[in-house]
Amino acid sequence: MPRGSSAKRERQYEHIRESALDRGSSKDRATEIAARTVNKERARSGESRTASKTSTQDMSSSRRGGQRSHSGPGGRTKDQLYAEARKRNIRGRSKMSKDELKRALAR
Repeated sequence: MPRGSSAKRERQYEHIRESALDRGSSKDRATEIAARTVNKERARSGESRTASKTSTQDMSSSRRGGQRSHSGPGGRTKDQLYAEARKRNIRGRSKMSKDELKRALAR
């Protein structure tokens, strides 16, 4: 945490970090997630000296709460589908397109 941050931000940082660790993130990744989230909230509320345009104009990270996780215009990526197909030992997966992988996994 940056020097001069409030006790609230310290608690928020620890809570987010612990949650990320509970979800299975590595210690470094959990620290990064917590720091980025808290820094964005500090920027949105005017507590930091500098702030990026996305920090101040984007949806609040606390409001978003993972809405964008693992979903985009096409849902899961081909790599994610392929990994799932490999777990399930689906034959012919290396030659399948994204749509074919989706269909094979839906069976």
